[in-house]
Amino acid sequence: MIYFDTDYMAGAHPRILERLTETNLEQTAGYGNDAYTRHAEQLILQACGLPHGEVHFLVGGTQTNATVIDALLARHEGALAAETGHINVHESGAIEATGHKVLPLPSHQGKVRADEVEEYIRTFYADATCQHMVAPGMLYISQPTEYGTLYSKAELEHLHAVCQKAEIPLYIDGARLGYALASDEADFTLKDLAMLCDVFYIGGTKVGTLFGEAVVATRPGLLNHFFPLIKQHGALLAKGRLLGIQFETLFTDGLYLEMGAHAVRLAMKIKRAFRDKGYEVYMDSPTNQQFFRLENTQMDRLAREVSFEKWGTRGATHTVIRIVTSWATREEDVDRLISLL
Repeated sequence: MIYFDTDYMAGAHPRILERLTETNLEQTAGYGNDAYTRHAEQLILQACGLPHGEVHFLVGGTQTNATVIDALLARHEGALAAETGHINVHESGAIEATGHKVLPLPSHQGKVRADEVEEYIRTFYADATCQHMVAPGMLYISQPTEYGTLYSKAELEHLHAVCQKAEIPLYIDGARLGYALASDEADFTLKDLAMLCDVFYIGGTKVGTLFGEAVVATRPGLLNHFFPLIKQHGALLAKGRLLGIQFETLFTDGLYLEMGAHAVRLAMKIKRAFRDKGYEVYMDSPTNQQFFRLENTQMDRLAREVSFEKWGTRGATHTVIRIVTSWATREEDVDRLISLL
C-alpha cells in the first residue's frame, strides 16, 4: 500500500530527529524554561516580524484550538467559524466542551466572507433579546481551510477590518500553514499574516515535527494567564525543550518552507495527472490537500493499492476522496499513484 490519508502519518524530519538525539541526555529546566525554547521563540518572532509578540508551545492542534479559544472568549461568548471549519466538524465538540459555542457561518469553498461576518454581528446586536443569546466573541478561520483553499491577502485584510470594527479578535488555525505559505497562489507572507490577525498558530504536527504547535500572540496582553490555562487543557509538556528543539530546527535554514514546498509540488503533480486522465476535481485546492469525485468502481479499485480518505459518506454512484501529500511524501509513491489511475 501507498498512503495519502493525511499529513501526519510519518514521524519527524530527519534533521529534527538528529537534534533530539544530540540533545537527548542534556539536563534542562522543564515547561519550556530552557535555552532551546527561548531561542525557538526568538526565531519565530523574527520570522513573523513581531519583536513584541509572544510565543507559546502546545502539544497538539485540538488542544491548541480549545485553549486559545477558551482564553480569548468570555464565558457568554462563542466563536464564529465556517460551517465546514475544523472546530465545527472535526474536533469532537472540543470547543463546546470548554463552555463555548461554535457559531457557524456559510462556507464558500471552506472560507467565510467578510460581509457575512459583519452582517452576523450587526444582526445579533440589533436583536433586542441578544443578551439572552451567545455573543459572537471572536472569528476563527484556518489557513489553508479544511478544503485546502486559501484566503488571499485582500480577504484577510477585509476580515481583520471587520473584526477590528467589532472589537473581537481574529484567530487563525495554522495547522497546515507551511503548506499555505508554499503555495504558488499564496500572495501573503508569514509577516503579512502576523499583521492581519490577533493570534495564530504555526503547525508542527502536520509539517515535520513529532508533535507540537507554536501559538503566536501578535501583541502582549491578548492571552492573559495563558500558562495555567494551557495546563488545565492538558496541553503543557513537562519536557518542554522537546518542543523548543523541534521548532528551533524548523526555523533554521528555511526548513519549514522547504518542507511545505515539497508537499505542494507533489500535490500539484497529482492534481494535474487526475485532470489529464479525465477525473473530476471536486475542490480546486492549491495546497497539499486534493479532492476528487470518483465513480465508486474507480474508487474501490484504487483503494486496493492506495490508502486515502473518503470525504464524507459513500455516494450511490460517486464518492469524494481526499489525497494528501506531506513533507515526507516520496516522488516514487506519487508516480505509482498516477500509474494506477
